[in-house]
Amino acid sequence: MGMNLIGLAVPFFLFFIGLEYWHCRRTGKNYFQFAESIANLNVGIAERLTDVFTTGLFFYLFKYIHDHYALFSIRPHWYTWILLFLLTDLVWYWYHRLAHEINVFWAVHVVHHQSEDFNFTVAARITIFQAVVRSLFWAVLPFIGFPPEMITLFLLIHGLYPFFTHTQTIGKLGWIEYIFVTPSHHRVHHSSNEEYLDKNYGDVLIIWDKLFGTFVKEGDAPISYGLTKPLGHHSFLWQHFHFILEIGYAFIKARTLKQRWKVIFGRPDDLDPANRDKLEKLLLTQSPPSLKNNKAQRRYIIIQTSVTLVLLFAICLLEKYLPASQLVVLSAFIIISLINTGAILEQKKWVFYLEYARLMIVLAGIGCLVPETTTLFILLLLATIPACFFRTMQFHYHRYLFDIGDEQ
Repeated sequence: MGMNLIGLAVPFFLFFIGLEYWHCRRTGKNYFQFAESIANLNVGIAERLTDVFTTGLFFYLFKYIHDHYALFSIRPHWYTWILLFLLTDLVWYWYHRLAHEINVFWAVHVVHHQSEDFNFTVAARITIFQAVVRSLFWAVLPFIGFPPEMITLFLLIHGLYPFFTHTQTIGKLGWIEYIFVTPSHHRVHHSSNEEYLDKNYGDVLIIWDKLFGTFVKEGDAPISYGLTKPLGHHSFLWQHFHFILEIGYAFIKARTLKQRWKVIFGRPDDLDPANRDKLEKLLLTQSPPSLKNNKAQRRYIIIQTSVTLVLLFAICLLEKYLPASQLVVLSAFIIISLINTGAILEQKKWVFYLEYARLMIVLAGIGCLVPETTTLFILLLLATIPACFFRTMQFHYHRYLFDIGDEQ
């Protein structure tokens, strides 16, 4: 067993995010907002983490379909590679288009469009739910007869190429615009401008949009990014599940079978946008829109996100060497940290309970590494000390994060 070199994707993407950020600061372009960038990275961290546990499952799904149900026996040749590339991109186009046109698919894709920024961090806004649905669409390829090894290679391309189309720093690219998806094309796709809605679905090739009538060229008018009804929250959980809850709420309110079918398989525009407002009042405590993160919060979030990224890189690179118990503990720590970061961005003071949970996870992790009686006794003692001084520690934590410093 060797290291998983796909884990190197983490520093690879971070390098280009940092390069784009440096370029924007140097040229005075305001393409990055702190809360948006952190929220984008949080979603990407979660997706990359869950990939550790699911990527192999997708491969075996493709292999099972290929071995048992393949219509043809396709072998690697130069022309079959070209055919697979075209079919992979075509399947992506229709997955992507249906993800905008059908509620149940939009529920897993909406997270990718929530950011009101448009930069490389937005490319990270992919969820495990989207990866599952996307793989179900791609399952048609092994059914046709393409070997899973060939398919997996092109899926890596479809994970790499679109990253570089999520930027405002690259203008139009001449003749390339006629064949490939470019940043200009994808800016249109992420736009909430009415004239750009539901356009430019292509992933690598733009020819499908031109063929099926969904292509629009980027104009000179300023582009607004994000949802037509902005989400307005950076909560990690709310970003992932708000539209699923909206569907559930509308389904319960629907009175006929036809209405319920439309809730699940209708268009996102058919759902009452007021449903989200009702759910927010029911499930969220509202923060004043003008409330910004202070210096202490930003410093704490940056440190926490950096630690989370280092742990993610270690898991991705060394997953084959880590026992299941350590993978579970590290993954739990990362997920709690992502929820924690979103709560701080939202100014939620209940975040201290998550800090306590993270401490317990750290102690449990140490216990897994050194399962000796003396060590376990010391860890149990360390776990009881914060419980005895819970209110005092909570007071100082709140004082540090919420009561000092102004917006920088």
